[in-house]
Amino acid sequence: MEIQTILSEVKYKAVRSSGAGGQNVNKVSSKVVLTFDLANSQGFSEEEKLLLESNLHNRLTSDLVLILNCDEDRSQIKNKEIVTKRFLDIIEKGLYVPKIRKATKIPKSVIRKRIKDKKRASEVKQNRRKPEF
Repeated sequence: MEIQTILSEVKYKAVRSSGAGGQNVNKVSSKVVLTFDLANSQGFSEEEKLLLESNLHNRLTSDLVLILNCDEDRSQIKNKEIVTKRFLDIIEKGLYVPKIRKATKIPKSVIRKRIKDKKRASEVKQNRRKPEF
């Protein structure tokens, strides 16, 4: 993964933000829309692209384009920084491969201890009963 190459392939677009804000909303384009074309990216190897495609399938469009929006701040520059950081976090999580769990055998001493504890608990419960005459 080459971060500089990836960031050079990202396209930003400033649009008018929706919601509250009065007259400022109608004249200032503070919302930032980030688009990234995964299929045509040169920053990832083919294996990384397949991994990202499988891990981010619910975030990608049918053309394998990732679209992120940010209108949290009134500043376009801050929104651009926020959406870029969010994009890099998503890519990093998409490339994560969890370790494969290796099954191990349960030691005999652990099995013996469990059975012993069960017998002890059973005896305690037996002693709580009323005696039969």
